[in-house]
Order: sequence, then C-alpha cells, then structure tokens
Amino acid sequence: MIATGAVLLVLALLGAPLFAVIAASAMLGFWREEIDLSVIGIEFFGLSETPVLVAIPLFTFAGFLLSEGQAPRRLVRLSQALLGWLPGGLAMISLAACALFTAFTGASGVTIIALGALLFPALAEAGYDRRFNLGLITTSGSLGLLFAPSLPLILYGVVAEASIDDLFLAGLLPGLLMLVLLSLYSWWRNRHMRPAPSGSGAPGAELLAAVRDAKWDLPLPVVVLGGIYGGFFAVSEAAAATALYVAVVELVILREVRWREMPRIVRESMVLVGAILMILGMSLASTNYMIDIGVPQRLFGLIGDYVQGPQTFLLALLVFLLVLGAFLDIFSATVLVVPLILPVALEYGIDPIHLGIVFLAAMELGYLTPPVGLNLFISSHRFDKDITEVYLATVPFLLVLLVSVVIITYWPALSLFLLE
Repeated sequence: MIATGAVLLVLALLGAPLFAVIAASAMLGFWREEIDLSVIGIEFFGLSETPVLVAIPLFTFAGFLLSEGQAPRRLVRLSQALLGWLPGGLAMISLAACALFTAFTGASGVTIIALGALLFPALAEAGYDRRFNLGLITTSGSLGLLFAPSLPLILYGVVAEASIDDLFLAGLLPGLLMLVLLSLYSWWRNRHMRPAPSGSGAPGAELLAAVRDAKWDLPLPVVVLGGIYGGFFAVSEAAAATALYVAVVELVILREVRWREMPRIVRESMVLVGAILMILGMSLASTNYMIDIGVPQRLFGLIGDYVQGPQTFLLALLVFLLVLGAFLDIFSATVLVVPLILPVALEYGIDPIHLGIVFLAAMELGYLTPPVGLNLFISSHRFDKDITEVYLATVPFLLVLLVSVVIITYWPALSLFLLE
C-alpha cells in the first residue's frame, strides 16, 4: 500500500494529470477491497445529476466573456470616480475592481491579465512605488473568491453538500474584511500621496459619465444576488440568467466581442471547467473509498489525543491549510481535502458553512505562497519580473491577509451573522 502510494506521488510530481492519479488510487483501493470498479462510473453519473453543477460552466463562461470586452475598463473608471479623491484611492480602486472581477471569473489569473494591463501602468503614472504596485496587483487577483458567484464557493458547496445560497451570504463579511484591511494598509502606505485625478471635468460629472458608461454592467450583481435571495432564481437558474445577460450585452448591445470569437472563448472557459469536473468526479469516487474504510474516523482518533477542543483544532487546521495551499491549487484542494476534514470538524462542533469560509480564505493565501503560488508565476510572466521580486513584493500584503484569515477563523459570527 505504501509502495503504491509512493509510485502515485512520484507520478504526480512528474506531471501526470491529477485526475488520473486520483482515479488510479481509487481503482486500486476498490480492487483491493474487491469492490466492483463500476462504482466510479456510478459516481460520475451521480455527479451529472447534481442540479447546481450546471452553475459552474455557466458562471465561468460569463466571466471569460466579460474579460474579453471592455468591462474591466468600465469597472476601473467607475471605481476611480468613486474613490479617486482619497489618498491611496487608486490602490483601493485596484483592490475593489479586482475583487469584483475575480468573483465573476472565478480565476485569479484572468484578473491579473485582464485588469493588470489597465491598473499597473495607471498606478505607476500616479506615482505609486513599483514594488507596491506589483504586490498589489498580484495579491488582488485572488481577493474575490469569497464573493458570490465565485466558483470555489460553488465547488465547496457541491463537495460538502452545503447550501450554496448560505455560502454566498457567509462569504460576504469575511470577504469585505479582507478588502477593508488591505485598503487600510494601502491608505497607510500611501497616506502622504496626493490623490490621483478622477478624470476630465468636475468629479460629479465624471461620476455621472462613469455610471452611464457602466450602465449595462451594474445590473449584474442584481441579477445574481437579487435573483437568488429574492427567491426568483435557484443558483443554477441565476447562472443561466447571468450567462444570457452577459452574452446579449457583449455580443448584441455593445458589440465588444465578435461572434467569430465565441468558439475560442467557449473552448478556453470549458477547458477550465472540464479539468475541475474530471478532478471532482474522480475525487468523489476516491472519497467514498476512504469513507468506506474509515479514514475520517481514523484521522479523528489520531488527532484526538493531541487536539483538545475546537479552538486548538482550528489552529491546527489553519496551519495545515496554509501548508496545503503552498502545494495545491484551490480547486484540487477542495475536492481532495474537504471530504476528509469535514467529518472531523463536525466532531469538534465546527459549523460546515464556517469551515468552508475558513478553508477558502486560507487557500486564497496559497495563490501567493511558493513553490506553487499561481499568482506569483502569472504576475511574473505578465509584468516580466523575476519570481523572487514578485514574491518579496507580495509579502506585506500576504501578512495583512494572514491577519484577516486568523480573524475569520476565530470569529465564526463574522461568517454566520447574515445567516442568523
């Protein structure tokens, strides 16, 4: 068994697809227990019948389509008109714009590529320190993962069989906490700077023009959140409405995306979705095997002698997740780890919704930690900077985010307040 695990680990390190490694481990486990391997196919079929699963490709497609048009530019202009008068206001604009954009795209790399081209030169022109700019844009890419309709929130809901509506609400205040703490740091770091101009003409006129320019983008949060919490849509229906709305706006009304580009956009967005669904299907089969042989119970028995009470468990969990985030991306970690830690957390009385927010908030830091910090490599490539320089630039932001994650972990009411 140990030798088999070692072989699979080596294959993963050599670049074998993660879903293939997971599938191999599940098949070997079921074969050893003399269980028919058709259970893996049954898991895939069961996954296809999950109603909320259709939200993943639809929200992903809508996000990719938004990134192809001029929505990022309009979002930055509106944010500038609202906050440009503050010292450090452009930095706060960058944080808010990236967080909102990541919430809809579900991918931090898309945000860095799409908004980085606008914000990085704008920050430099306004007189911000170049290292600060690099750290800010790199960090901002993953900020929106706690805001609806973030893909990781939906994926956690599917894996943990938790209410996605509740997760959308629970992520709001913790996500705002991260945004506020980073904004306060940005203000303090640039408190002696003069505010950047908010555009041509009077501030009121510029704000009105920015609102008019973004008039087709502003209804998007209303379609998603208002539709879900107003009782008009289920999550999957909100995803369909969002995809249809974005397609009509970008292709028909504004015509910023050409029809001939649609096959490429669909292909690129569905490659991401396909990878996630393959990993998810294989992981569910592997998880069922581990549950059948009692891995969660063994895990609880193993740590029960060393971890006393929920507070100590949360500390151990946080350390584990910070290490895990340095090696696994948020999607792989969700489908692999959540089914194992969820039963253990329930034994300690941890609310599964709170656990989900803690898990995703901690995994956000994984985008910024070597050796597999995705944002570090994307930013290094996008801005043609050495990876070491990018990492050093993100350290202050990483420390601020770490403080926010600790607060989120030990203040459950922050996640559960809106649910109560």
